[in-house]
Amino acid sequence: MIEVSGLSKSFGTMKALDDVSFRIGRGEILGFLGPNGAGKSTTMKIITTFLAPDGGTVKVDGIDVLEQPLEVRRRIGYLPENVPLYLDMNIHEYLGFVGSARGLEGARLRERLDWCVEACGLRTEYRKNIGELSKGYRQRTGLAQALIHDPDILILDEPTSGLDPLQILGIRELIRSLAGSKTIIFSTHILQEVSPVTDRVVIINEGRIIADGTVGDLSRGAMGSNRVYVGARADAAAVEAALRSLPAISELRPLPAADGCRFEARAPFSEDLVGAVERLARGGGWQLTELHEAPYSLEDTFIALTRRARGLKEVA
Repeated sequence: MIEVSGLSKSFGTMKALDDVSFRIGRGEILGFLGPNGAGKSTTMKIITTFLAPDGGTVKVDGIDVLEQPLEVRRRIGYLPENVPLYLDMNIHEYLGFVGSARGLEGARLRERLDWCVEACGLRTEYRKNIGELSKGYRQRTGLAQALIHDPDILILDEPTSGLDPLQILGIRELIRSLAGSKTIIFSTHILQEVSPVTDRVVIINEGRIIADGTVGDLSRGAMGSNRVYVGARADAAAVEAALRSLPAISELRPLPAADGCRFEARAPFSEDLVGAVERLARGGGWQLTELHEAPYSLEDTFIALTRRARGLKEVA
């Protein structure tokens, strides 16, 4: 559906994109992650034909963005980082104007207006001038204009910027509801926004793609080992010695404990460390107070990958 290949872009002496390549299939939701200034917005502007690349190609539904930009724009709904709004129009007038510019009219325009207003939670503010709206409602209005023509592809640059927690939940639910029927790329530097919406992410750092895959796959590749917490009512030295005897454990770290002892153990993802510790506890007569895996968060993975890309030492 979208194929980005060998993309490069410079602004003066600054190289914003350096050989960026990734693909996204029809009906897929992709989280496009990176720190501020990593190249997310530049990539999205090229996909949506707002910028021309210095090198490389982008094809949307098989159409080259440089050769047929108008055809690409017809297929895309775009919410840029800075939402383009006419502040002297009210929401009804603005969305009607955008819908007409997109070729909608009559009953179809009214149908899409009603759907967008409900889906984006704009009903209570519908007749207000956009200049009077809060930042959150302006963001919702920008999302409505991206959806007005019912596009097959949505490009959303920081779609939850400026929204309160309830509004963010609403936008998440809306994005999830569109899964399968639309191809969606959304960028963010707020990592908590990604996992509830999609499992596949592409991470860009300093203009280069450093990771592409599911959150689980990226965690296994970035972190290298699983993490298990063990707590027991038993002699701390005896428990530590027993745990260190397990060949699977690559790292063991004592932790503060209010009752007994507590450890963080790491082992390869392929090892059943929980089962091994359970057997060890039964044999040693320990009373386990805690035993569970602690999956790495997307934030853990992101930090490890970006530090590695920058040649920095990883920290536990």
